[in-house]
Amino acid sequence: MKKDNTLIGAGVLSSFTASICCITPVFALVAGTSGIASTFSWLESARPYFIAFTILTLGFAWYQILKPKREADCYCETRTKPKLIETKTFLGVLTAFAMLMLAFPSYSQIFYPKTGSQTVLVDNENLQTVEFSINGMTCASCEEYVNHEVNKLSGIISSTTSYDNGNAVIQFDSLKTNASEIETAINKTGYKVTERKEK
Repeated sequence: MKKDNTLIGAGVLSSFTASICCITPVFALVAGTSGIASTFSWLESARPYFIAFTILTLGFAWYQILKPKREADCYCETRTKPKLIETKTFLGVLTAFAMLMLAFPSYSQIFYPKTGSQTVLVDNENLQTVEFSINGMTCASCEEYVNHEVNKLSGIISSTTSYDNGNAVIQFDSLKTNASEIETAINKTGYKVTERKEK
């Protein structure tokens, strides 16, 4: 059973590792250490392997716990109550935790504070839109983190970030902020602006 417990632990650790690239920006936001957000983005390419490993190890653990027990040839073996970590309940809790970790990228945006929309009057001459190409984003959590940091600046009209496209399109009042300040705010998240172009 010790081997099974090791496999279960490996499966849970693998599920956490599969989502750590998306969990880190939330930790960074809570801790106020914005630069660590992209630390684990290099793990994103291995995410499918971590997911497969998690499913296989937890599947094997469930097989081991649910397979029919062989009958003893004699009654000399004493039956003892299984330890907590050997129960279906414990495995069920670990499986639920693993599934929550694997699904984290799909619900991570709920951990970011909502930025209320503001009505801003801007002269069309001062309205500017810039597209920033950003390296290192891997999920919706990254998008939310970039938007959160950019929206801290005054004069931001809209901020639309896409990890799929690897960019952020920011519309702002050029009297209150500029593209360099926005780029600095993005870079503070740990993701790097590789290019910017006016639209």
